[in-house]
Amino acid sequence: MKIVVAVKQVAALDEEFELIDDDTRVDPDFLEWDLNEWDTFSLEAALQLREITGGDGQADEDGHEEVAVTIGDDEAQDGLLSCLAKGADRAVRVWDSTLEGADALAVARVLAAVIEAESPDLVLCGVQSSDAVYGATGVALSGFLGLPHVAVVKQIELDAGSGTVTVQRELEGGLVEVLKVGTPALLTIQTGINEPRYATLRAIKQAREKPLEVKGLGDLGIDHGAVADAAGSHVVSLGHPERGEGAEMLEGGSAAIAARIAEIVRDRMSG
Repeated sequence: MKIVVAVKQVAALDEEFELIDDDTRVDPDFLEWDLNEWDTFSLEAALQLREITGGDGQADEDGHEEVAVTIGDDEAQDGLLSCLAKGADRAVRVWDSTLEGADALAVARVLAAVIEAESPDLVLCGVQSSDAVYGATGVALSGFLGLPHVAVVKQIELDAGSGTVTVQRELEGGLVEVLKVGTPALLTIQTGINEPRYATLRAIKQAREKPLEVKGLGDLGIDHGAVADAAGSHVVSLGHPERGEGAEMLEGGSAAIAARIAEIVRDRMSG
């Protein structure tokens, strides 16, 4: 079984930060980078599926293979190395300067070109990223690939004989929906589905010896126009939310405060 896991190196803000001159991005000096939390659960799910199907922790003659894929500049390299250290067999990073600031749809379009060439049995994505929080990349990717998908998955059972997976997905109010889907398919994984493993020091050192390929758009047969056509939005500006007038502190005894609250409610409702 071949599983492709789409991952993202996400940015976390320092407590204090500044925006660059055009107010569309945070100054990189104020950012810290790490692998997206949801993607750590996706990777662990892939590794556990390999172990269930008899893989021995590395790509083998039976076709067990886990491939981590990301769209990002040099900052994304560490995220892929983390995936390799935890057990992924190889990794692919795609970057082009025109992808700077790309939205979820444009990223999904490029990911689709990489993943289509891999012809995996399963594609796993995190439900969302902790920085942009769109929750759209995985679902859009399934559309570009033409794959059936299930979102917000919290449990996976693989039936290798029939080529299907039975999944449980999280619904509102604590409800759980059970679905059976044929492979190849795409699943977006929810946090808490498993307990992600930590990489050993030895594995971290060995990760740099595993294949990590860097590709450009030309290597994928995609031109800049196709990426632009796929995009659905762009950032106009970033900024701090405007502060209101602040809270009105009410003083006095309980009766006086209750009377003042009633007066405020009447004023607001009338006007």
